[in-house]
Amino acid sequence: MSLSIFNYFIKYKWILLSCFILTMYLLPYFTLGGDTHIRVHDNLDSNIVWYKLLAESGHFFAGPGATLPNVINGLPRSALPSAFDAVAWLYVWLEPFTAYTISQTIMRFAAFFGMYLLLTRFVIPDWKKGWLTAGCSLAFAMLPFWPSGVLTIAGLPLAFYLFLQIRQQGKETPWYIWMTLFVVPFLSNFILSFIFFLGIMGVFWLVEWIGKKHFNLPFFIAISGMTLIYLLKNYMLLYTMFIDSSFTSHREENELGHKDLTGALDLFVDNFLNGHTHDLAVHNSIVLSVIIAAVFIAIFRGDYPTRLVLLFAATPVLSLWYAFWYWEGWRPLKDSIDLLNTFNFARIHFFDPMIWYLCFALALVIIVKRVKGGVLLAFLLLSAQCWNVFQLNEESKYSEINTPTFNEFYSVDLFEEIKNYIGEDPSSYRIISVAMHPTIAQYNGFYTLDTYNNTYPLEYKHKFREIIAGELEKSPVLRNYYDTWGGRAYVYSSELGKEYLFSKRSDKTIEELSINTEALSELGGKYVISALPIENHKDIGLHHQQTFQNDHSPWKIHLYQVQNS
Repeated sequence: MSLSIFNYFIKYKWILLSCFILTMYLLPYFTLGGDTHIRVHDNLDSNIVWYKLLAESGHFFAGPGATLPNVINGLPRSALPSAFDAVAWLYVWLEPFTAYTISQTIMRFAAFFGMYLLLTRFVIPDWKKGWLTAGCSLAFAMLPFWPSGVLTIAGLPLAFYLFLQIRQQGKETPWYIWMTLFVVPFLSNFILSFIFFLGIMGVFWLVEWIGKKHFNLPFFIAISGMTLIYLLKNYMLLYTMFIDSSFTSHREENELGHKDLTGALDLFVDNFLNGHTHDLAVHNSIVLSVIIAAVFIAIFRGDYPTRLVLLFAATPVLSLWYAFWYWEGWRPLKDSIDLLNTFNFARIHFFDPMIWYLCFALALVIIVKRVKGGVLLAFLLLSAQCWNVFQLNEESKYSEINTPTFNEFYSVDLFEEIKNYIGEDPSSYRIISVAMHPTIAQYNGFYTLDTYNNTYPLEYKHKFREIIAGELEKSPVLRNYYDTWGGRAYVYSSELGKEYLFSKRSDKTIEELSINTEALSELGGKYVISALPIENHKDIGLHHQQTFQNDHSPWKIHLYQVQNS
């Protein structure tokens, strides 16, 4: 028995070692719990609260016509994930941070095994050095992916592996491949990445059918089956887009793309070298250098690394497409076709991390084969890259820049104190937040007039604008930000810009906040909570009630009441 265990360990030592390192990477979530530092942007300030609100709303199974009264006097149910979203169920069954920890664990291990299987079966199938494929897969799995995406980006290698298996094996494809294929949609986002993935698979299938006269039925079933599941999962979004004529999304006023040629080129260079905040590949030092060196080494040795060159060429192409999607030259076409404004076709750049690490693996193989001492050199380079990304785990990264922990960000005890001070049922009044994200108040059970959502009624965007019009007039940047996008219906301050994190250690104040408290009152607004003192609160019709802080929260909250409410 012990001998068989030993043999098993020897056979799979690199996979087991990688899983151990990945477990260490995830360990802070399990040991620190809510005291873990995690990402704020598009995470603490949005998705986590959306899932929590949905889980507690009593509208989990409601149709697209239902609304959640907690947000903007009635946030459409269709603005939140459907009941077919697997992550949403985690928030129904578990406490928010526990649900978040499990989704992170799923994301990391799916990324590792997906990349490992893709490399070993299809990219470098004849390669026998397990440390290289396991190491590249481990580095990929530890990338600072957008946390709330789960398999949206991290699961792309797994999806490619599954489809290539089905294409190759046809009717002989094992049942567990099919099962995994149909689980992926419930843990990923169709609009952000998999619409592009399925489009690529569809073109691949069509080219084979036309070119080779081979109608690959299992491959077709995989494409159409996954697409059908995504359509089912997103039925509410599709209903509001194509059937419900009574709902007009704020996205109808999107006008993304006003960069001049120089601005677009700068964005291209930045994206190619650094990536996007949601899909950072951490490639601009070791990975990029290794790929370029490997190409020259191979050519110098008389080879032409076709697969590596073609894959590598895709990275600047994707960056160029991403950058020029925001070029002003598109404006005539975008202004005439609504879909080009409401749907972001640039998001195909989410394929970048997968492509960079496929290239990295191919480049390391060349170094091992073509360079004297290449095994040791490749091992050191791979180890260095793994160390680079390991240090970017959320606890390490965000504790270093001193953003709040999960518990600190939402500061439940502090907001419970505010709620008790007000002494009214939260459903009987509405609040807005200043110098802080409104999701903090939403998490704590307050009913807010401000929000951050992917979609909400255009009519409400216009009504909310009346409250903040004075501040927008003072700042062309904020005015453009709200009028051409508006996903963040925030109470902006021209003095603060797009900054929403101000701790109790800040000595900053808001000298002149120009908001329309009459318009605020008309929407039901009764209280304003601010992370900074509002010096002119009396001039704009606000009465300071109380200031709240405690030893456990990073916030110092100033509570104001609207005088004419």
